[in-house]
Amino acid sequence: MSFPFPRADLPTPALLLDVAAMDRNIAAMAAFAKARGLALRPHAKTHKSAEIALRQVAAGAAGICCAKLGEAEALAACGVGDIHLTSPVVTPGGIARLKALAGMIRLSVVADHPAPVAALAGSGVRVFVDVDPGVHRTGVTSPEAAVALARAIAAAGLTLGGVQFYCGSEQHIATLADRRAAITGKTAYLRTVLAALAAAGIDVPVVTGAGTGTFAIDAELGVLSELQVGSYIFLDREYRDCELAGPSFEQALWVDSTVISANTPGMVTIDAGLKSFATDAGVPITASGTARFAFMGDEQGALIGEQLPGLADRVTLVPPHCDPTVNLYDCYWLVEGDAITGSWPVTARGRST
Repeated sequence: MSFPFPRADLPTPALLLDVAAMDRNIAAMAAFAKARGLALRPHAKTHKSAEIALRQVAAGAAGICCAKLGEAEALAACGVGDIHLTSPVVTPGGIARLKALAGMIRLSVVADHPAPVAALAGSGVRVFVDVDPGVHRTGVTSPEAAVALARAIAAAGLTLGGVQFYCGSEQHIATLADRRAAITGKTAYLRTVLAALAAAGIDVPVVTGAGTGTFAIDAELGVLSELQVGSYIFLDREYRDCELAGPSFEQALWVDSTVISANTPGMVTIDAGLKSFATDAGVPITASGTARFAFMGDEQGALIGEQLPGLADRVTLVPPHCDPTVNLYDCYWLVEGDAITGSWPVTARGRST
């Protein structure tokens, strides 16, 4: 396939990326962090792309985050050299893979139990104490447990990288005032954890966390020293529904689809359904905003309204949740107006182990 070619010739459904808009988003976040003396470590679970991760690092990021070991392995193989794993790895096989990866790149991991920490002895990885903000997904659940785990890290001969505190449930609170109140309360608890570590004589080099919904609030509160933002590079319907603070970000990710049936008044069917969008956050929206979307099955969706496209027309949609939507596609098609100028693989697609 030779580039460029007309966007209208691209088979659908297709995941489209406006690289220029994404680069402006990357630059805006990098400038925000630099102006406040904060390290930036964007989360690659959003894009799962070596090309995008390397662009983020080139723009000033200290490194990247990965949610899963398989993601980290895939991106490291493509030249990403500083990775922080944000989910615990506990199995013997996983620990062996961590040790191998630590021999290739600068690697840090989180832990919330001493057993995997002991197994990592001699690996050279930096270990962060994962602190539960109250969701009970992962993390130690008290200041005392944080101190005990930090001591276990030292006893294993490993370096304490710092503390991780990620408030995922708060990222999509709709109003800025409500989100700020929630994060302020969570941060008050984090301060007690850090105070307990300080009282025990334990130095905490990095306090990492935040996300696209809260990074500006976290910067104001002044406790985090590193931002783990992810979705800011693309945006999605969830974040468009939120009142965000900080820099303004542009929509850079879409799904193109095609009208395949137009026989019912007030409705047309497009070729993008359950297999084209993550469904955890509701439905996508049309870029034009003139019709309502409804899922019609695995491969189809409906557009409902008075002003509808016609048979074989192209329809552009904003994904409801960008991270898991990206994982449904093999590649990004790079778009400039009405032209497709290239493609990038979704490097770590499906790497969930």
